[in-house]
Amino acid sequence: MDPQTGSPDGISPERRKAVMRVLVMTAVPAERDAVLRGLRGDSRFDVLAGGVGVAAAAASTARALAAAEYDLVVSAGIGGGFTEQAEVGSLVVANEIIAADLGAETPDGFLSVDELGFGSARIQVDPGWAARVTAALRDAGLPVSTGPVLTVSTVTGTAETARELGARVPGAAAEAMEGYGVAVAARQCGLPVLEVRAISNPVGPRDRASWRIAEALNALEAASSVFLEVLR
Repeated sequence: MDPQTGSPDGISPERRKAVMRVLVMTAVPAERDAVLRGLRGDSRFDVLAGGVGVAAAAASTARALAAAEYDLVVSAGIGGGFTEQAEVGSLVVANEIIAADLGAETPDGFLSVDELGFGSARIQVDPGWAARVTAALRDAGLPVSTGPVLTVSTVTGTAETARELGARVPGAAAEAMEGYGVAVAARQCGLPVLEVRAISNPVGPRDRASWRIAEALNALEAASSVFLEVLR
């Protein structure tokens, strides 16, 4: 116990409150470990593997937010990139997180929950933090783009589905399976949220041989090292 601060680690309550705390949610251990390597043990960040899919992501994030106080929540991991928006090995910082398949199918096409009047499938990221992270990644020489990141329950595996999603959300940059769940939990707690994806494959016909998971995990690690400088 430090006699001056009354704290076991010597950090005063005022200083502890001033230190930014960030929760980084990934889906699987490989993503979590890549982020941890980039963060190099920095105590400002907690990094969890919350499971695959929107439900697991939302539940795991909500549990983490109930257990500790944070200032920012980041959904991070690998994902698919839309052609002409995000190349394999590059990074995407979301400017919006969209549950792209949350809605209803009709004879005339897909209707989102927004169109149905049952809430919204869209969650805005914090624009200030997104801009700072994007600028810092570029300054570090990393290839990065911005745009909507789609959350889907089924990974796209055909050119037809890729075209449908692209038409549904013009300018969509990437797809993954957890961002919307993480964002809903953060929003319920009144916290800002970001989503950062490292691109492992093109969105379109499923071809495992063309996936570059190791390359994407390396990009995720590099991006996480940039978090150290900008998320403070």
